[in-house]
Amino acid sequence: MSLITIGQVGQHVGQEVKIGCWLYNKRSSGKIQFLQLRDGSGFIQGVVVKAEVSEEAWNNAKELTQESSLYIKGMVRADDRAPSGYELTVTGVEIIQIAQDYPISLKEHGVDFLMDNRHLWLRSPRQRAAMAVRSEIIRSVYEFFQINGFYKVDPPILTPTSAEGTTNLFHTKYFDEDAYLSQSGQLYMEAAAMALGRVFSFGPTFRAEKSKTRRHLIEFWMIEPEMAFVDHEESLRIQENFVSHVVQSVLKNCQRELKALDRDTTKLEKVKAPFPRITYDDAIKLLQEKGSEIKWGDDFGAPDETAIAEHFDMPVFITHYPAEIKAFYMKPHPERPEVVLCADLIAPEGYGEIIGGSQRIDDPELLEARFNEHNLSEETYKWYMDLRKYGTAPHSGFGLGLERTVAWICGLDHVRETIPFPRLLYRLYP
Repeated sequence: MSLITIGQVGQHVGQEVKIGCWLYNKRSSGKIQFLQLRDGSGFIQGVVVKAEVSEEAWNNAKELTQESSLYIKGMVRADDRAPSGYELTVTGVEIIQIAQDYPISLKEHGVDFLMDNRHLWLRSPRQRAAMAVRSEIIRSVYEFFQINGFYKVDPPILTPTSAEGTTNLFHTKYFDEDAYLSQSGQLYMEAAAMALGRVFSFGPTFRAEKSKTRRHLIEFWMIEPEMAFVDHEESLRIQENFVSHVVQSVLKNCQRELKALDRDTTKLEKVKAPFPRITYDDAIKLLQEKGSEIKWGDDFGAPDETAIAEHFDMPVFITHYPAEIKAFYMKPHPERPEVVLCADLIAPEGYGEIIGGSQRIDDPELLEARFNEHNLSEETYKWYMDLRKYGTAPHSGFGLGLERTVAWICGLDHVRETIPFPRLLYRLYP
């Protein structure tokens, strides 16, 4: 008998199957044992009736402890009461290993304890569901860009300088030179866009920010598209279609996981392009009307973003920020040079910024002026200037943070549950 997964049982109703799995939980009612089984693809209940199995199978089932590994045989039957829609009438139990003193019981545990045991906490239904949604988001990201003619390009992780002129970098030695872990692949993606037209990267980024908020990780994953001959307006249309595609893909393919996470999917069902927009100017006025002391020229904090998002049932673009609070490479508005052609996409429900994007400066003289204003080394950025010297063209790009997007779609309170092994300010283990 060949092995199948729990996720495949629906194809074998009325048949006897064999599954490799772990015991998540167990309860007994005299001459019947109810085994809650998991194998990564899903959960299913196996019912062991003493009168219907061998003495060996009954005793093996009785010996099982939480997280023991086993092979189980049984008849698949449909059951509308079961969360998965199916149950297993057990015919055989083969023990692989009896787990002793599994540290994570089914009671409540503190966050520090669970994080110390992250390698085991991943096995719980909620954590497994979050990782499954993350996987679906990644699949749909690749699908969207492949459908829309983008090429996947991999920028370097070791870089000689910062992408945005900041100091929150992890320093290392590259033989006899200084090097840094990448905080963004954007500048390299601009070079790739000049070769391939429309490109995207998907990889880890590292930011040495000493932040402990529920939205920040030290190591996280970014999706960074760059597009030649695309202006700010067209970039916004691509962004909203992209996010809509990802959300609708999760709704289509992860209903069971969203239910395990207790996610209110009615809010996600509204996420369809086009998205509302508000300018930075109007956002400042809105916050001031709400009693905020924020002034024009200030950047938005998390409470500000949440207050703005509360006016919309959808993700909202905040556009045209002051040039002084944005990166050196963003193109000024042609009629208002004090603001730039950029936008942040703010997720609803208090999840904050999930995308930052802009049209890039394509004028070599203006870019050189920006280098001087930001005290950036022309020698270090010579290759970046070459992109403007040899066939400069209008181009735009953006970056979407995977973990914040997972948190929003799953309805999770903290980004530490959106990545298998989070790297936080005071956590490098496991």
